[in-house]
Amino acid sequence: MPKRRIAIAGIVHETNTYCRGETDKSAFHQRRGEEILKTLKSDTSLGGALRCCESLGYEIVPLLVASAQPSASIAYETYESFKSEILKSLAAVQPIDGVFLDLHGAGVVTDIPDLEGDFTQALRKQLGEAVPITGSFDLHGNITQTMADAMDGIFACHQYPHIDMHLRAEEAVRLIHRMLEENFRPVIHVEALPMLMPTTNTFHGVGKETLEYMLSLEEEEGVIDVSWFHGFPYTDVPHIGTYVVVTTESDRELAIKVSKKGAAKLWTERNRFLPISLSADEAIAESIIAAKEATPIVINETSDNCGGGSPGDGTHLLSAMIKADLQKACFAFIVDPEVADQAHNAGVGSTIDISLGAKYDNLHGDPLQLTVYVKALHDGRSTMQAMGKGSPIHFGKLARLVVGGIEVVIGSRRSQTFDPGPFEAVGIDVETYDFVALKSSNHFRAGFGDLAAKIITADPPGLTTHHVEVFPRETKVYPLWPIDSDASYDA
Repeated sequence: MPKRRIAIAGIVHETNTYCRGETDKSAFHQRRGEEILKTLKSDTSLGGALRCCESLGYEIVPLLVASAQPSASIAYETYESFKSEILKSLAAVQPIDGVFLDLHGAGVVTDIPDLEGDFTQALRKQLGEAVPITGSFDLHGNITQTMADAMDGIFACHQYPHIDMHLRAEEAVRLIHRMLEENFRPVIHVEALPMLMPTTNTFHGVGKETLEYMLSLEEEEGVIDVSWFHGFPYTDVPHIGTYVVVTTESDRELAIKVSKKGAAKLWTERNRFLPISLSADEAIAESIIAAKEATPIVINETSDNCGGGSPGDGTHLLSAMIKADLQKACFAFIVDPEVADQAHNAGVGSTIDISLGAKYDNLHGDPLQLTVYVKALHDGRSTMQAMGKGSPIHFGKLARLVVGGIEVVIGSRRSQTFDPGPFEAVGIDVETYDFVALKSSNHFRAGFGDLAAKIITADPPGLTTHHVEVFPRETKVYPLWPIDSDASYDA
């Protein structure tokens, strides 16, 4: 009997429509064939799916997975090129027994507000109703019934930081296996709430409690999966919100009932998700007090998180650190390829005058005119240690610069700081510092949570601020909590 064949494909993008311009093809990391198979050992969605296919004895048919850093809306021509290539590749490799998709859920294309809905509907139209299609998603997806109706299983990562992407992808592949073995067709219901959730981690507090409740709903007979999508508030699309997506064994009424139960819980608890938002100066002042008890204090600048589309070159937090004359402090990293090049050209041991950061816009601060000492240089190639463990990551040229009592790492490519990797690359042992600053909203907790004496969040102006009320909502079709007093939900 020939092996069953599972195709692997995906278009992965978290779109911040408030970013300038468009995201074109050159911004995407494009994996085809063998390049996809190289992710087998990584704790990523692709790694989990590939390992599961291997364990089940399936033949893997890798097509195209295109992924990019969160950024502006995708250019229409770019998306159509990827979609067309995947559809043509699928047609060429028939017959296929199932398709696993690596998706985000918050993709927006110029003139197409629901990338995943358009993409999955096109796949379903080509493949017909008999071929199982499942996928793993980022929990920050903005999910529609359109995409759900084209799929047989939608599996959001449960955790934020996303340390379980590989596990959820494995579940998606195992559902394909069940469908083929047991000959049934799941149904999916998307229950949307008019909520703009702030970035909420799932390892303590209301985030942890809510996730535990959602997972308890999976215990009901006939329920395959309950996925709580926090949504992505930094985008302007009609379907924006927060979602409970339930997959059941062919029982739509059960899917609706369970999803409404989860949604009602979210709505009842909504005010508990409101964040405490500190300015850069307030965060530094609180950090100085906390450091008297224990160190290191980790300060995350949530509002300039490249993982949500921001430029990563904001100077608000570093400026406050310099103003406070912090000692035994380090910061990784500020994205500024010009300064990184300048430091590499000057070499280790040089003293240089720089104009640092704030080159993208004036929302994220003003350029800092500094005289710095170049202490170390690195090519920026590293391996992820916590979230996405085992995956290669490239920060571009790195430079370790010293200004007063602060050691600042400069990077050349946009990325949030997931773990101590960019610090370690230039010789910084974060555990020997009193203050460790970085740019990230929550993913950093996977790499820094155990070593931080305390985590303090700075939220100065930026494209990923908790102050979601500052973003215009031109496509809004209903009132949204917490920005509209008349927002309502009735399960």
